[in-house]
Amino acid sequence: MTHVTKTARTTTETVETEAGTARITWHQAKKARLVLAVSHGAGGGIEARDLTALAEVLPAHGVTVARVEQPWRVAGKKLAPAPKTLDAGWRGIWPALAKSGLPVISGGRSAGARVACRTATGLGAHAVLALSFPLHPPGKPEKSRADELLGSGVPTLVVQGGNDPFGKPAEFPEGTYALVEIPYGDHGFAVPKRADILQDEAVAVITDAVVEWTGSLG
Repeated sequence: MTHVTKTARTTTETVETEAGTARITWHQAKKARLVLAVSHGAGGGIEARDLTALAEVLPAHGVTVARVEQPWRVAGKKLAPAPKTLDAGWRGIWPALAKSGLPVISGGRSAGARVACRTATGLGAHAVLALSFPLHPPGKPEKSRADELLGSGVPTLVVQGGNDPFGKPAEFPEGTYALVEIPYGDHGFAVPKRADILQDEAVAVITDAVVEWTGSLG
């Protein structure tokens, strides 16, 4: 069961899943050729700077953006559930994301990126966009999650802050995925004032990279 609310710029849809009620905020492209579905991490929502910027920029390039709020977030909970529950929620949302018949890029930031990687092949995702992939917990590089990233099974783009405590770009293993570094960026792609790149410029690196990558996907 779904419920749709429309505004002048966006459409909001609720979707019932076995993990609870999820919410999708649609940003439609006029002549869409792809859908990019992106979810939030374990500590934030779809208002994150990268998800917001992608929703603003990508539709003009033929990519409809769906910002997805997982059921636990919609329910107002502060802590994300276990990975298997996150995956179940994402699987339950997928039919709504794929209903247009267009290829769907499965994406997310942090914990959302892990979900996208783990479920990509099973859901038939066209590709994966992993924003701030949490390669390991801060200060614990021995607890690597590289197997999730390497096992996505589809074309994958990682966008990673150069100073991300969950994994700096140089820490990532070799693989078939592409990786774009956001200079000085932390886990939320914030850059310090002392950096020789402004915050708006850092965000533009993200959107430019995703525009180019989505344009290269067949």
